[in-house]
Amino acid sequence: MANFELDNPFLESLGAMFTEWRAGYAEFTMPVLPEHLNRQHVLQGGAIATLLDAACGYAGLHTTEDVPLHAFTLSLTVNYLDRGLGSKAVAKGFLERQGRSIYFCRGEAWIDDRLLIASAQGTFKYARR
Repeated sequence: MANFELDNPFLESLGAMFTEWRAGYAEFTMPVLPEHLNRQHVLQGGAIATLLDAACGYAGLHTTEDVPLHAFTLSLTVNYLDRGLGSKAVAKGFLERQGRSIYFCRGEAWIDDRLLIASAQGTFKYARR
């Protein structure tokens, strides 16, 4: 599993790592640390949403060009399916449809590669440089 350069201070502060990236797919992994837990001592929903937002967003940004692509989130819907109890969270983003300026993705968040804890759908807009 490769680690790609993240260059995102907020995700780095969570301990998130960019672990897989190819055309139409992006994956982030984050250790579940005590500071990521909510009052019920499970992974906080905002941390899950953040990972899903990143995975979905990057799924539409893979390029073979030297100039990196950038985008911003227009909409992200997260459905929480189970509690985040475990040691590692993984968010997977899948590009569903891509236009010239907007793209659509879906995402999955897993705990310890065994339990699907959330799903997401997002709409993203390419940023002009």
